[in-house]
Amino acid sequence: MIIRPEDALEYHSASPAGKVSVTPTKPCQTQRDLSLAYTPGVAVPCLEIERDPTLAYKYTAKGNLVAVVSNGTAVLGLGNIGPLAGKPVMEGKGVLFKRFADIDVFDIELASEDPKESSAPARCSSPPSAPLTWRTSRRRSASISKRSCGGP
Repeated sequence: MIIRPEDALEYHSASPAGKVSVTPTKPCQTQRDLSLAYTPGVAVPCLEIERDPTLAYKYTAKGNLVAVVSNGTAVLGLGNIGPLAGKPVMEGKGVLFKRFADIDVFDIELASEDPKESSAPARCSSPPSAPLTWRTSRRRSASISKRSCGGP
């Protein structure tokens, strides 16, 4: 299949720009809806989760949400193009997760090539509901993600 550059640019720039969006799963039209989604209603599930952390899977999207993380140093066959230039690839991965597994994705682009800085978000996050998809330089990716995220 031949993809012309102008077709790729049109695909990515057509309104709304990019390939992903966040869509609420609950009604959010009325003041009551918004009060249930945020304050004061949101406090009730927060306190339930504080009491029993497993309830996060019942009251949040935690069970169907992954992070796709890159610092832009190993972007497909493009090499080190930086985190911002790599964002279309990360959005594309999100599309694949959604299309083939119905898993929601947040893409996160990190502006650091330092392995400790780049792995800090994973090390400091609460336990993920699913594995992080981590993209950094080929040489460092496996060791960084395993060591920094508590793996062997």
